[in-house]
Amino acid sequence: MKIKKIITILEQWAPLSYAEEFDNVGLLVGNKNLDCTGLLITIDTTEAIIEEAIEKKCNLIVSFHPIIFSGLKKLTGKNYVEKIVVKAIENKIAVYSIHTALDNHKFGVSYKIGEKLGLLNQKILIPKNNTLKKLSVLTPENKCEEILNALYLIGAEEIGDYENCIFTISGTGTFMGNNKSNSSFSLRHKKIIAPEKQINMIFNNNIKNKIIKVLEELHPYDKIRYEIYSIDDINQDIGMGSIGELKNPLDSIKFMELVKYKMKTKLIKHSELLHKKVVKVAVLGGSGSFAIENAILENADVYITSDLKYHDFFKTENKIILMDIGHYESEQFTKNLIYEYLTKKLTNFACILSQVQTNPIKYF
Repeated sequence: MKIKKIITILEQWAPLSYAEEFDNVGLLVGNKNLDCTGLLITIDTTEAIIEEAIEKKCNLIVSFHPIIFSGLKKLTGKNYVEKIVVKAIENKIAVYSIHTALDNHKFGVSYKIGEKLGLLNQKILIPKNNTLKKLSVLTPENKCEEILNALYLIGAEEIGDYENCIFTISGTGTFMGNNKSNSSFSLRHKKIIAPEKQINMIFNNNIKNKIIKVLEELHPYDKIRYEIYSIDDINQDIGMGSIGELKNPLDSIKFMELVKYKMKTKLIKHSELLHKKVVKVAVLGGSGSFAIENAILENADVYITSDLKYHDFFKTENKIILMDIGHYESEQFTKNLIYEYLTKKLTNFACILSQVQTNPIKYF
């Protein structure tokens, strides 16, 4: 199997268009046209991970965090990033990063935390704007079903948990070709009146090019009459963080004990505890100080994230409890999430979960 086939499978799940603009995702090192000898899944790409890949004969590393985040001007091995990239190149190992493309997935990083904590009725904490498009296209009535079936196969008719989300209008189209027209439907300079259907659907922006390709391949007109435009609706299927509810409310201390146990951490940095039961919980894997206000607006009792600074804890105003469980700790189950997905998609291929613990932070 080619490396590019695995990349295609990953990007069907977590499209790169989901990623934040500041991020560096996708294939960062290596040749996607090589045959994949084995696939190693990890949170970070370190020298120890490269050694593990070599030992286990894996020439593709799927990493959550990108090893190359800002631009590289030289490759001399003078720092840890350059050393790792050089070593990967020397051993013909490709490195792929999924990072915020998976952060923004409805069932991604934050959802996994909520799942570990037993949260019910999870939804995205900060749904994304400007990710939805609307298609309106006119097609001959007798071609409508074929085009709809092709659009269905690429997921264009899906909205949230629903499929076949389309709206069609029947009508009559008229057109007449000039000397340069090239239509199988009409003779030049002869007015044609034909039954048509207008197909309307809302779709995620990441499949826009696939939709256009379907229209170009199947639509019989030499000039396709269609519109694609942005809509202002908030997309409930793409975004950062997750918020849900505990089945059984807990007091603050009991809840922190639950978090410690489920998230495998001995240390939680937190704001002042409030004298009320914890019911509604917001979570965001990785650095999440930017979402404190969102958690408050959603009436969360607790917000769990990492990398909070001293002044962030003043933002609670006795409305919420902030819990910083550590960056690695908040994302530790992400590699399991990637592994579970790929093993389902690549049933006859070697997907290996890294055994190297890459957390650079130690506690005393």
